[in-house]
Amino acid sequence: MKVIAINGSPRKNGNTGQALQLMADELKKEGIEVEIIQIGHKNIHGCIACGHCFTSEQNQCVFKDDILNEVAAKMREADGFILGSPTYYAGIAGTMKSFLDRVFYTSSGYFKYKVATSVAVVRRAGGVDVVHQLNNYLNLAQTVTPPSQYWTVGYGRSEGEVHQDGEGIQTLRKNARAMAWLLKVIDASKGKIPFPIEEERVMTNFIR
Repeated sequence: MKVIAINGSPRKNGNTGQALQLMADELKKEGIEVEIIQIGHKNIHGCIACGHCFTSEQNQCVFKDDILNEVAAKMREADGFILGSPTYYAGIAGTMKSFLDRVFYTSSGYFKYKVATSVAVVRRAGGVDVVHQLNNYLNLAQTVTPPSQYWTVGYGRSEGEVHQDGEGIQTLRKNARAMAWLLKVIDASKGKIPFPIEEERVMTNFIR
């Protein structure tokens, strides 16, 4: 089994990257392969709502000059994924937001019932808002989210300070172990327990 971890920080080895690495280490102890992909330093377009991905082969995004389609393919293929972002003004970092808007618009149909979780890193306040924003993508894509003892937020400003947040680090470890357990449960159920029955999507617009 494999998990893709997305680092939305512009700093590869900053606190967000180190939080993701800690979770990756826990998953690896359970025999699960993890690939961490840093996108926070890349030049990534925002979605322009052109609809190209609805009709293109393999639902690819119209923009071919950034890494979105490449990373989306890896996330579709993986058994699960982790979204990690620093906290910018109590929100997701800008490049990460552009990435998420496009990857979930093109690929949510491929993510259903995958195991997915999120982590935010913050200096002081706003981290819970970021976790909620990240989880909005996971919820609407109908992923299965592992639990933990608290919100998956790590505290720290200077590189490495997140490791001084004992409760935060424990929360992330427990979340990663729960993710590994869920991955194994879902894998063991394949061919034995069918997914829930699907219904045709009903769309209700409030303004017609």
